[in-house]
Amino acid sequence: METLREMGWPEDFLRSILSHASYTGVPRTERVDYALFACDELCGLVMATALVKPGKSLAEVDARSVLKKMKDKAFARNVSREDVVQGAEELGRPLEEHVDFVVRALQGVASSLDP
Repeated sequence: METLREMGWPEDFLRSILSHASYTGVPRTERVDYALFACDELCGLVMATALVKPGKSLAEVDARSVLKKMKDKAFARNVSREDVVQGAEELGRPLEEHVDFVVRALQGVASSLDP
């Protein structure tokens, strides 16, 4: 955090970063806090799902395939399924709808992501 602070990032931004990980003890209070928490682990799961597709492409991913992989505890085992579910709940979104939103958002920026 100190590096970001030295770079001039605003304190509310730094607080949001800290609030996205439950172990920091910083509560989520702002909508952006909830959004960051809800998308962090899920983005990892979506990207891992893309990497096991034949073309290793986000274009091949849909919410159904992510949710199916989510049930497989051995797949992307470092992704907290509990955080994915809790994140959608905290946003007040049904899980499938939230997963679909994140998949489409990542597909929209796929060309700027590292393969």
